[in-house]
Amino acid sequence: MAAVNVLSDTQEKLNPISTGTGSQREPLLLPFGALRPSGQQRRATKKPRFSFPGSMELSLVHPAIKAFMCGSFSGTCSTLLFQPLDLVKTRLQTLQRSVQPGSRRVGMMSVLVGVVRTERLLGLWKGVSPSCVRTIPGVGIYFSSYYSLKQHFFQDGRPGAAHAVMLGGGARTVAGVVMLPITVIKTRFECGRYSYASVGGALRSVCRSEGPAALFSGLVATLLRDVPFSGIYVMFYSQTKASLPREISSSPSAPLANFSCGILAGVLASLITQPADVVKTHVQVNPLLRTAEAIKYIYTDHGLQGFFSGAVPRCLRRTMMAAMAWTVYEQMMAHIGLKS
Repeated sequence: MAAVNVLSDTQEKLNPISTGTGSQREPLLLPFGALRPSGQQRRATKKPRFSFPGSMELSLVHPAIKAFMCGSFSGTCSTLLFQPLDLVKTRLQTLQRSVQPGSRRVGMMSVLVGVVRTERLLGLWKGVSPSCVRTIPGVGIYFSSYYSLKQHFFQDGRPGAAHAVMLGGGARTVAGVVMLPITVIKTRFECGRYSYASVGGALRSVCRSEGPAALFSGLVATLLRDVPFSGIYVMFYSQTKASLPREISSSPSAPLANFSCGILAGVLASLITQPADVVKTHVQVNPLLRTAEAIKYIYTDHGLQGFFSGAVPRCLRRTMMAAMAWTVYEQMMAHIGLKS
């Protein structure tokens, strides 16, 4: 009898779902598959089919490195698209030395057509190698510095207009100083006066013939151009974005609205900093020319309008590049869960 009771208890434990009470309990017969998890449950607990063994989890990467990666990608897109405008701008500014006062003015379209005729269509992308070498890490350094400064000083609140100017200017100072040697090489590639075979060869040639200090020529003019541009741009961009209605900011068309804010900010910042860009180009193409001498030369030979030579292509390029870079950067940062 004891053996029968043990067997009965064991069956009840193995078959806990039953009906009835006491000795009249009968097994509850359920349809086939009733205890199987549903399709929704299986999908919820489904493991990924594959993974990348040995790769670092993105969540473990420092946020500043993530900002660098997002900025570098956005810089790649904008550089490849708008390099022809940068080349035309540089040619317009360096043509000033060969144009006699009072002669017919050389325009953007004439330079564009001349480059295509003499150097073919790919000639518009001359200097794209140093541009990529400069812009891809340069934009990454800029956004990484901007993110780090913003998180350090304004983690709990939105920076105001003056604070936005300091954030943009500080980030641009770091990126500008680090990438200045590549900026000098890029300018010489685009002006057409130097026949460098590669970026590395150009760096060696400049160091050998002019000394390493030549790689930092135009530092003052570059900072006078880039730091105010970045500060003014970030100020206008952040303020115009903040003035957007909430319905637009949270809608699917938010990237387009942000891009429009970037265009407006870029136009204003480009026009304000155009004179410094002209001076910077002259100093970097002619290393023996100092900043004060370049300013005097431009004003004496071309007047005030000489400081706005190449304004149209530069305004187009800087505006479109900055608007695209910020839009792509912010979308990528939001995608990986970081607040830009």
